[in-house]
Amino acid sequence: MKGMSPIVKNTASVVTAFVMMYGIYVTVTGHITPGGGFAGGVIIMAGVVLLVLSYGGDPIREVTAEGECHVLEGLGAMAFLLVAVIGLFGGAFFANWLGTGRPMELLSGGTILISNLAIGLKVAAGLTGIFLALVLAIRAAMPKE
Repeated sequence: MKGMSPIVKNTASVVTAFVMMYGIYVTVTGHITPGGGFAGGVIIMAGVVLLVLSYGGDPIREVTAEGECHVLEGLGAMAFLLVAVIGLFGGAFFANWLGTGRPMELLSGGTILISNLAIGLKVAAGLTGIFLALVLAIRAAMPKE
């Protein structure tokens, strides 16, 4: 896959930066506003999809190997589990072991912020891995030129 025209590639590069920033914003502020780790992870994955569709599969596959997605997904799951287990030592599964700040501030959610980041990483990496696997499967099924 060669990708699209230079205009589409340049536009996608600029737009992808904003999509990724918005995905990170939704993930980080999920305990204050609507959103959270899952929604933010899906938005971040949409940025990767935009790059794959505009540049084609080859450059993206070189940057993001299939194994890297699995490692990042595992790290997200382990971080989420770690938040739960550390809370267990505090008296209950997922007990808040961080102090809470004033309402509607970024650090007001205690461990929810860490949980959202872990879920965002897991969702973004998992869906990106699935999408890249589908791209590779479709590419393998295409006739050679």
